[in-house]
Amino acid sequence: MTTDKPVRREGQEHGAHSRVVAFLRDQLLSGKLKAGDLLLPERDLAAQLNVSRPIIREALRSLAMIGAVEIRHGVGTVVKRPDVSALGDVFSFMLAHQPDVVGDIMEARKAIEHHAIRLACQRATDADLARLTDALGRIIDTIHDAEQGGAADFGFHEAIVQASHSPTLITLYASISQLMMRSHLERREKIIQIEGIEEFLVDHHRLILDAIVARDRVAADNLLEKHFQIGADFRRRASLRAVGSAHSNQLQQN
Repeated sequence: MTTDKPVRREGQEHGAHSRVVAFLRDQLLSGKLKAGDLLLPERDLAAQLNVSRPIIREALRSLAMIGAVEIRHGVGTVVKRPDVSALGDVFSFMLAHQPDVVGDIMEARKAIEHHAIRLACQRATDADLARLTDALGRIIDTIHDAEQGGAADFGFHEAIVQASHSPTLITLYASISQLMMRSHLERREKIIQIEGIEEFLVDHHRLILDAIVARDRVAADNLLEKHFQIGADFRRRASLRAVGSAHSNQLQQN
């Protein structure tokens, strides 16, 4: 009997904590609470939800960790607009231990970009098109630099998502941007020496931009699909080249 009590109390506390987080989440999603609003004092929240103040405090700390609220001493708890970079850190920690995380992130990236480019053909403003044009210029200027070129390539695709003017797509893309940037740089280092890569990086990005400027959703979407396919082919060729080089070195050593 005595051994059951701590387990039962722990379960009760976990349930109370989840109830508090759910309550505050629903308040935020419903719009009853907005960025800049001050939450009720801890004692009032505890009384309203019938939980202890330590549970309230723990729930607020959980929300503060993801940037949903800010606990200000002497003021109270203020609702914040969550920082996407903090969400990116959470995603990075969560996914870093997954097998083939880069491949999985690539699939998510494709899904986001395909929908984003269709929306961009409808919604892109002159400022968006100028941003894409500038991004293409950076790709051209950094074509021989693996690190800066990878960042420029990422910037072009990020500009496509921004041009969709979809807050959800933009937030999702930003939340996995750290992992995507890493894969961008790793891929660029591998494929930069493959014949035809310069033409692909410049010409194909230009074709995608032209399709967005023309507001041609079908062409833009098809070009993006082909873009991913060609990129995958260059990565395969780079892998085969690396294997061949390693084999050649081994033969020379023998």
